[in-house]
Amino acid sequence: MSAPSRRPEIRRRRTRAEKITKLRKRLAAATSSADKDRFTAKLHKVGLVSPGIPLVKSA
Repeated sequence: MSAPSRRPEIRRRRTRAEKITKLRKRLAAATSSADKDRFTAKLHKVGLVSPGIPLVKSA
């Protein structure tokens, strides 16, 4: 693969990783259960794209 064809893929992966990091931080800082549920749902939705390791610990 040439560099121009890899750029969008690399950008997508970097953006997704940044979004996951931001959501995890917001989930850790959330105080109300409504906020926690909302962030957990968002992380679950992002995680459906690439199954495998879950993005949120379910314990």
